[in-house]
Amino acid sequence: MNPQLKQLLGQFKTIVHDGLSLSMKTYANGHNIPIMEEAGLELMLQLLRIQNPEFILEIGSAIGYSAMMMARHLPNVKITTIERDESRYQEAVSFLQHSNVRDRVHLIKGDALKIHNGDLPQAGYDVIFIDAAKAQYQKFFEKYAPLLNEGGMIISDNLLFHGLVFEVESIKSKKLKQMVEKINRYNEWLASHPDYDTLLLPIGDGVAVSRRKIEVSV
Repeated sequence: MNPQLKQLLGQFKTIVHDGLSLSMKTYANGHNIPIMEEAGLELMLQLLRIQNPEFILEIGSAIGYSAMMMARHLPNVKITTIERDESRYQEAVSFLQHSNVRDRVHLIKGDALKIHNGDLPQAGYDVIFIDAAKAQYQKFFEKYAPLLNEGGMIISDNLLFHGLVFEVESIKSKKLKQMVEKINRYNEWLASHPDYDTLLLPIGDGVAVSRRKIEVSV
C-alpha cells in the first residue's frame, strides 16, 4: 500500500479489538484460515457506517470473524452469514457463542449456490458481502443481487489476491494461475456490468464496492 495512503487510513482507524477478536485472529493465522485484512475491514466498516444498513448478507463466514466485527461496530445491524465448510461453521458457532453479538448474527450451514433465496431469513438486504470461493464470485453476485434493497451495495473482497492479479504471466502453478485468471475475469465483468457502478479500492487485499445504477428519466 502507498505509504501516504496507509498514513491517511491510520488517522481514521476505529476498529476496536478485545480478547475474543484477537484470539480469533491468532487462531486464523495459526490454522491458515483466511480472514479479512485489517485495512480492508476498516474500509468496509467505514463504508457500512455511512450506509447504515439494517440487514447484511455475508457469503463465506469462515470462523465468523468479519460477521462478528460488523455486528460489534454496527449495533443496529442484523447479519445472515453462510458457510459451506463443516469445520469452519462449527468454529464460527463456537466463537460467536462467546461474543455479545450472537443474537444478531444468524449462521447458516450450507452451499451458498444451492440455498434457495426464499429460505433466507430476510427477503432483502442492504449490503451483500462476498468473501467465499473466489472462482464462484460472479455466480454469487448473480444469485444474490436480486435480494439487494434499493440503494444497497455489494462488497467483494480479495480482488487483488495478494497482488497476483498483476503478475498472472509469471505464476508457475497452473491451479493458482487459473484462480487468478478467474479473479481477473470477475474484475473485468464488474467493471463492465451494465447495471452496476463499481469502485475497486486497492486497500487490504482489494475491495470492490458495487452499486446498482440509478435510471435517469429524460
